[in-house]
Amino acid sequence: MAGKTTREERISTTRESILAAAERLFAEHGMFAVSNRQVSEAAGQGNNTAVGYHFGTKADLVRAIARKHTEPIERLRERMLAETGDSSNARDWVACLVRPSAEHLATLGCPTWFARFSAQVMTDPALREIMVEESLGSPALNRILDGLNRCLPELPAEVRAERADMTRQLMVHMPAERERALAEGTPTPRSNWHDTATGLIDAITGLWLAPAAP
Repeated sequence: MAGKTTREERISTTRESILAAAERLFAEHGMFAVSNRQVSEAAGQGNNTAVGYHFGTKADLVRAIARKHTEPIERLRERMLAETGDSSNARDWVACLVRPSAEHLATLGCPTWFARFSAQVMTDPALREIMVEESLGSPALNRILDGLNRCLPELPAEVRAERADMTRQLMVHMPAERERALAEGTPTPRSNWHDTATGLIDAITGLWLAPAAP
């Protein structure tokens, strides 16, 4: 039993090393500029087939990285949902959308890579669907979207779809820009992730409540 436990711990440590190395390399260089060999080397694995052995395809590896982060983010969403209750204020629901990811990034120290990793995946046609599926599989996120929709003014279907795309772009790329600036030591508009989330919440709420031209 002790031997088995040691082996399981070794496998777990190897998997975590691969996930961390892959997330960083994908964030910094893009999805297809990074090979399994480079990930293995960065993870300290002498065997270049380690990535395939532990995770299978690149898509499987991307999904594993996403799930490593989406699970704690989901717990933060659940907490915020409990605090929000049955609010009729659109800004409260936008906060439920934005703050969990920002709070999670704040817990990771500096530098982080998940925001840039997410941006890279979302701009990759072959892998984007993985992040979309992981998000839409969140019960808390779907409840948040329902709550937000109840508070929004009547909008034409095409305007609603357009603003949903704008919201997604802001939520994906603004954190990635801040994360990149922090990693490079360049100035950021806000001093911390909490204030960054506040700015995003302000912008996204204004976007949704703005009148649509006739």
